[in-house]
Amino acid sequence: MAEALRKLASIDVSDPHLYQDDTWRPLFAQLRRDDPVHYCEASAYGPYWSVTRYDDIFAVEFDHENYSSSSELGGIQVADQPKGREISNFIRMDPPGHTAQRRTVAPIVAPSNLANFEPLIRKRTSDVLDALPRNETFDWVERVSTDLTNMMLATLFDFPWQDRMRLTWWSDVAIANVDSPDAVVHSEAERYDELARMGEYFRKLWDARAEAPPTFDLISMLAHSEATRNLQPREFIGTMALLIVGGNDTTRNSMSGGLMALCENPEQFELIRARRELIPNLVSEIIRYHTPVLHMRRTARNDVELAGRRITKGDKVVMWYISGNRDEAKIDCADEFIIDRAKPRQHLSFGAGIHRCVGDRLAEQQIRILWEEILARDLRFEIMGPPQRLYSNFIRGIRSLPVKIVN
Repeated sequence: MAEALRKLASIDVSDPHLYQDDTWRPLFAQLRRDDPVHYCEASAYGPYWSVTRYDDIFAVEFDHENYSSSSELGGIQVADQPKGREISNFIRMDPPGHTAQRRTVAPIVAPSNLANFEPLIRKRTSDVLDALPRNETFDWVERVSTDLTNMMLATLFDFPWQDRMRLTWWSDVAIANVDSPDAVVHSEAERYDELARMGEYFRKLWDARAEAPPTFDLISMLAHSEATRNLQPREFIGTMALLIVGGNDTTRNSMSGGLMALCENPEQFELIRARRELIPNLVSEIIRYHTPVLHMRRTARNDVELAGRRITKGDKVVMWYISGNRDEAKIDCADEFIIDRAKPRQHLSFGAGIHRCVGDRLAEQQIRILWEEILARDLRFEIMGPPQRLYSNFIRGIRSLPVKIVN
C-alpha cells in the first residue's frame, strides 16, 4: 500500500514528453480513478495540483473568486511567467479588467459576422483543397491546417496579406517550450525579443487605424475602445499574442487531429460520408477528442477545498482539459471517437465560464466548412507516416502530418 501511494504521489503529468510521445492516457486514467485532485510536489515547474475530472474542472472554471487567472499571480500555464518579463492580456486577468477587454473583441465573432465570413472561408477552403496533389505525399499541416488558419487570422486583423506567415511564426514563438531541442526559440529572453518585434509591427498598424475612422477588424476595434486604446507595452504585446494564438492553435491543430482521428477510425469516416447531417457533431467530437489546449492553470486566491482536498492560498491549480474530456463518469466511451454522440458538445476544449474561448464558434465554423468541402469532393486519405508532435504540456500541437489523397 505504501509503495502504491508513493508511486501515485510521484505522478507528474506536466512532463511535455507525455504529449510529444502521446503516452498521457494511462496516467490520467489513474488520477481520475485514484486521486482526481492530485498534488505533485516536485516538477520542473514547482509543486502544483492537477484537477482531472470533468465536474471538478467546471467547479474551478466558474469560481473566479477563489481561483485567479492573473498574470501577477503566475498566469494561465503550469509554468510561471518569467519574473520581470510578465506579459499580460485579458485571459490573464480577472474581472472587471478581463470583462471589459473581452467585450471589445467579441463582436468580430458574433453570429451575424460569422455569417458574413462563411462565403470567404468556403472559397479559400475550396481553393486549398483543389490545389492539393493527388496520389503523392504532402504535409497536411503545412498545406491545409496552417494555410487556412493563417488566412483567417489575416482577415480578422486586416493584416498585410504578403506578411501573413509572420502570424504563424509569432504564434509558434508564443507557445514554444524553450527547453525543447527543436524549439523555435531557446530562452525566455529570445521569446520576448521576438514578441517585442511583433509588437513593433502591430504598433504601426495600430497607430494608423487609431487615426482613421473605426473599421471592423481586431486592431481597429482595440485601438478605438476605451478599455484597450491605452494598453501598456507589455499588455499590448500580450494582447496581440493572445489573439494570434487563440485564432490559430485551436483550429490549426483540430484540423490536423480531426483527419488523424477519422483515418484511424475508418468506420466513423464511412459514417460521416453516409450521413453528412452529422458534420456539426463531427466538429464537436474532433475538438473534444483532440483537445488542442491541454490545460489551463489558476492560482488559489484563498484556502479552499476541492473534492475533499485542501488547497492553500497561492497554490497552482491546473485544470487538465485533456483528462476531463476523457472522464467516463461524464462522457460515455470517452476514449473512443464517436461522431454520433447524443451530446456532442459536452466537452471542455473551449474552457467554461468567463474565460470560455471567445472564438469558439469561428473555430467550429472553419472546421465544419473544411469537412463539408472534403466530403463534397469525396476525398479519401492515407496517412503515410507518424505525425510530428509538439513538445509542450500546454498545446497539443501537430507540427507535421504526411498524408496522401488516394482517389
